[in-house]
Amino acid sequence: MADKDGRIARRQRPSFLGYPVSIFFIVVNEFCERFSYYGMKAVLVLYFKYFIGWDNDLSTTIYHTFVALCYLTPIMGAIIADSWLGKFKTIVYLSVVYTFGQVIMAVSSIHDITDSDKDGVPDNMTLHVALSMLGLILIALGTGGIKPCVAAFGGDQFEDHQEKQRSTFFSIFYLSINAGSLLSTLITPILRSQECGIYSKRSCFPLAFGVPAALMVVALIVFISGHSMYIMESPKGNILLKVMKCIAFALNNRFNHRGRQFPRRRHWMDWAEERYDKLLIAQVKMVLKVLFLYIPLPMFWALFDQQGSRWTLQATTMDANFGAFVIQPDQMQIVNPILIVIMVPIMDSAVYPLIKLCRINFTPLRRMTVGMLLAALAFVAAALLQIQIDRTMPKFPSSSQTQVKFLNMENTSLPVLVEGQEQFVVPGFNASNDYMTLDNITNVAVSVGGRNKTAYFLKERRHTVLINADGIIKTLFDATEKPSLGMNGIRFVNGFRTRLNITEKSDELGFLSPLEGSRYLMVHHGKVEFTIWNEDGQNCTYIMQLGFGSSYTLLIPSTFIFGQNCGDTIKAVQDIEPNSIHIAWQIIQYFLMTCGEVVFSVTGLDFSYAQAPSNMKSVLQAGWLLTVAVGNIIVLIVAEAGSLPDQWAEYLLFASLLVAVSIVFAIMAYFFTYTDPAEIESKFIELEPEDEKKKGLEMMMKDNVAYVQSENTDFKQTKI
Repeated sequence: MADKDGRIARRQRPSFLGYPVSIFFIVVNEFCERFSYYGMKAVLVLYFKYFIGWDNDLSTTIYHTFVALCYLTPIMGAIIADSWLGKFKTIVYLSVVYTFGQVIMAVSSIHDITDSDKDGVPDNMTLHVALSMLGLILIALGTGGIKPCVAAFGGDQFEDHQEKQRSTFFSIFYLSINAGSLLSTLITPILRSQECGIYSKRSCFPLAFGVPAALMVVALIVFISGHSMYIMESPKGNILLKVMKCIAFALNNRFNHRGRQFPRRRHWMDWAEERYDKLLIAQVKMVLKVLFLYIPLPMFWALFDQQGSRWTLQATTMDANFGAFVIQPDQMQIVNPILIVIMVPIMDSAVYPLIKLCRINFTPLRRMTVGMLLAALAFVAAALLQIQIDRTMPKFPSSSQTQVKFLNMENTSLPVLVEGQEQFVVPGFNASNDYMTLDNITNVAVSVGGRNKTAYFLKERRHTVLINADGIIKTLFDATEKPSLGMNGIRFVNGFRTRLNITEKSDELGFLSPLEGSRYLMVHHGKVEFTIWNEDGQNCTYIMQLGFGSSYTLLIPSTFIFGQNCGDTIKAVQDIEPNSIHIAWQIIQYFLMTCGEVVFSVTGLDFSYAQAPSNMKSVLQAGWLLTVAVGNIIVLIVAEAGSLPDQWAEYLLFASLLVAVSIVFAIMAYFFTYTDPAEIESKFIELEPEDEKKKGLEMMMKDNVAYVQSENTDFKQTKI
């Protein structure tokens, strides 16, 4: 049975310290859901690149397509909740969809389910891609659909006289959002960095996705557990639909009366007067005025959301060792929420008051312009950092090139002459200084110690040629890309007289015959111990201290002797240098982006609230979320259509576009006239009959309260 306000009839409900017990179920649900979403999202782009095997551009495209969908579906969720199911059922049903999506994502990352040959690489990648895409679609429908419902549903649990408790609830609700985000961004990359598998070990994406899936199951169970204690309002209709119908009618009516015989009206929305009252039309005009200002805003989000894609991929090419601890590349995203918590009170209590003391009229729209410029500056910093990273990256052969170096298996130096090149000398038990690049050549005459032979090389490949006094022994194919996720590629060449086996923890290379090279073994940074065995059971331990992203060839020479100092005779030849630019340099761009976010996003939400009619706050919230979606669509268009050869150039392109958009926005802001929606509404209400006036005031108050409930968590943060 429902009361006159559409609420389910109330009874004495349990409370704790003056708060309804039901809100604790909602807060725990929100914490678990945010942990689930941000945990999965933190490792998503690395999953695309290193598990699915997509390149940087496609990984970025799919990542931003997913984020865009997450910000398009809230409109659907709000309409379903307000017009059909109500908030509780909408949250439950879409949370079930959400949970299935997370579980499917976890299953899609289990490589063993299609790894029939047990080599660690899925044999049917199409199945994994299909499962992951299905999972992401369900997650987007779930997380976006419940986004506009949960906070408002929590606000519904309070009586009209509990305004203080309601305000405290939204502070706690905000804290749960940030706590879930911070913890998940810290924990899931650690889970991802572990190795797991039944037959072979790989980065543990099943665990990184499985824990968020488990948290979503907990969120659903906790939320349903409080069912008997909730106050639930019946659906009353969605104001967004009403606004859209009003606009559609005005456009259609204007089109039908486009002849000169029809008198002009002051505003095109005035053509809706035949069906809608003047108050609603005036409110829609105010909304459209603000929405017009939203047109340039997607460009800010196009840059902002690349923290989880391009910037994370950039972090994989950097040195993440802080001495006492190591940061995973996908953990760097945690810098943003940490700085948000620090910067918001600093801006509110220090920076803005100081600007006011200097008598600078720092209006909301000027703040937003500065925020956009700071975001552009963050991408300039990212571009400068990328230039430094590129200088340290190896130059791999192009489609018309091949690269060669020579490894001397003898203890004495050997002269080498390659056709068309100058002669050089390769020291004993060592390699030539660097790779020799040959253009448009595959068959090359090579002289080693006076012995001539034609060598065959492949284009776009790197080669190590094993040589001794008899000439060329054999050719090995080298790595043509940096090891992924800061791992290190290590291989062995057996120059000893007998077969040798090499192990590292549980990984075994198998026995190598004399003058044979092994495959690359992927090992983590830090201290690594290799054990070398012969067939008689003798062993030797060789220890290396490794950085991030390097590749080495270890030569076991003919002079190798088992014993305490056996490792001293092994020669390490560097194929790819380790990452040398420290990941801490990214803090500069994160700091600039966070400062931009604080003065842009928080101010933008506050400005929208102040300029919106009292019953149409939710319409502007929908418009705000739409700008985030469009911003992510811009990124995927640039990532797919862009033909810039260097990543730093793309960063500068985005920065330039945002600067240009900021100038346009500044011009629009200059001509914008601030209004008082309450004053305008009061003028129209005074002209209405008493009954209609009372009804209009009641409706505006209800919609206003509902919006405050859903928005209180957003004015001080952007993780919505």
